[in-house]
Amino acid sequence: MSEHEQEIQHMIDPSVPTLSPLETLRHSAAHVMADAIKRLWPDARLAFGPHTEDGFYYDIDVEHRLGPEDFAAIEAEMAKIVAAKAPFVRQEIARDAAISLFEGMGEGLKVEAIAAIPAGATLTLYRSGDFVDLCRGPHVRHTGEVKAFKVMSIAGAYWRGDEKRPMLQRVYGTAFASKQELKEHLERLEEAKRRDHRKLGKELELFFFDPIAPASPFFTGKGATIYNLLQAYVRGLYRRYGYDEVITPQIFDMDLFRQSGHYEHYKENMFACSIDEREFGVKPMNCPGHCVLFRHARRSYRELPLRVADFGRLHRYERAGVTHGLTRVRTFCQDDAHVFCTPDQVEAEIGAVTGMILECYRTFAFDDVEIEVSTRPASFLGELETWERAERALMAALDQQGLRYTINAGDGAFYGPKIDFKVRDALRRSWQLGTVQLDFQLPQRFDLEFVAADDGRGRPVMIHRAMLGSLERFFGVYLEHVAGKLPTWLAPVQVAILPITDRQHPWAEEVASALRSAGVRAEIDLRSEKLGAKIRAATLQRVPYMLVLGDKESEARSVAARTRDGATGATESLAEFVARLASEATIPS
Repeated sequence: MSEHEQEIQHMIDPSVPTLSPLETLRHSAAHVMADAIKRLWPDARLAFGPHTEDGFYYDIDVEHRLGPEDFAAIEAEMAKIVAAKAPFVRQEIARDAAISLFEGMGEGLKVEAIAAIPAGATLTLYRSGDFVDLCRGPHVRHTGEVKAFKVMSIAGAYWRGDEKRPMLQRVYGTAFASKQELKEHLERLEEAKRRDHRKLGKELELFFFDPIAPASPFFTGKGATIYNLLQAYVRGLYRRYGYDEVITPQIFDMDLFRQSGHYEHYKENMFACSIDEREFGVKPMNCPGHCVLFRHARRSYRELPLRVADFGRLHRYERAGVTHGLTRVRTFCQDDAHVFCTPDQVEAEIGAVTGMILECYRTFAFDDVEIEVSTRPASFLGELETWERAERALMAALDQQGLRYTINAGDGAFYGPKIDFKVRDALRRSWQLGTVQLDFQLPQRFDLEFVAADDGRGRPVMIHRAMLGSLERFFGVYLEHVAGKLPTWLAPVQVAILPITDRQHPWAEEVASALRSAGVRAEIDLRSEKLGAKIRAATLQRVPYMLVLGDKESEARSVAARTRDGATGATESLAEFVARLASEATIPS
């Protein structure tokens, strides 16, 4: 359902939603901005303008092409509306009367939205001065309470989410209770621009995109080093938590996805092809293939739980308008795994999975983790009773561990409820990474069985599990979290060796050889550049350690380590440096 469709549905609900004070302020600011734009461009037609996590937007159809050069004029007009302190007045109105009202105002988009609401419904309007809008509210008392605001950006949005309908101009803004809070928010946004993983990826020469493969990243040698190290860390967890890593095909007969239900629910997001007069699909997820793997052999209850992990390449068709750097791509892999267990083992396995996920996040210094339980969506497979049993099992497992969580009603996968793990990065932004999904449906659809203790037939329960999620997306999120300053174990170059003159080249080669023999990723800068330029280059590349080698170090066969933050350590022997670096440079276990 598109955002516009959701707004139309909201109009049918007579209840006033519960919003936080900040959400209410931002919702009111959206009205103020729309009022200002209508005053500046009277031909503008309004769609909808909800609050968002960081501000608000309003979708508008106007002939004038809005741009950053218009922001000052919009803000100035908003300031006049705020100064007027016009009360927000709520008014109930019958559906047909609302249609007549907005037809008279020339608001064709509003008329169309209202016409989609059943006849006889009662709607609500909010008036502030001469401005009137279709809205459930709530709002602040008057426009004067919208004090700290800013118009942020312009984007496009199709009316009612339909590519065949008009493209509207989506004007984004933000608002806060005080100018100081607004100032701090804008400073965080500037820092976010500096940390943008797309910018860092280019500067650090980690990855790039090319039109020849839309929304599909190319990783350079340095980028691939990081990518492979992430996998190596996860593989270490697999060994400790009892997972078998498997490899499954990339392309399957589409009948597999018909059996799993993905053909019905997910086909528009899949890449399909025809081979030998058969329809095939490039896999968008691993779970159907893992079901084939499970049923390949006769299974006993003694083999369960069976934990299988797969770094297989996945492909999903994402529309060009929603792809974004590494965080929304068309080809990726997940640290994906599935646990096949008996119903009696579910809570213990959920507990083990949750423990592994939280350990993983601690390794990457994501210390603020929010847990959500997402329940049955409107479109789902299976019986209601089975869903309720699955939801109770998830919550019981979390309760048993004493973990706090919230309920995200209706946001489960079509085959089962799930637990989502959200982390906050260094800029306090929330990212959903890990997920644990409990599935009673796929084992039934694939007729998966095991031999029970009484020699009868048992049906396994399937747990879908990811920790980092998409490695591409995690790569981007984590790069921004640490502003490109990767921990030593994950840095593609861990030590930069910087000889001051040609005389130190032999010692530099010896140092590099010793470090590489110890498994340290070291590079020598043999360019005929001044030392300052070499230090600057290594610092910009966020290399954790630099070894500046002059005559003193060469003669004493010693090193002096400098960090990327500019701190210089004492002179020490090469052996001492390597020993000190050993644990820091090694993949955490």
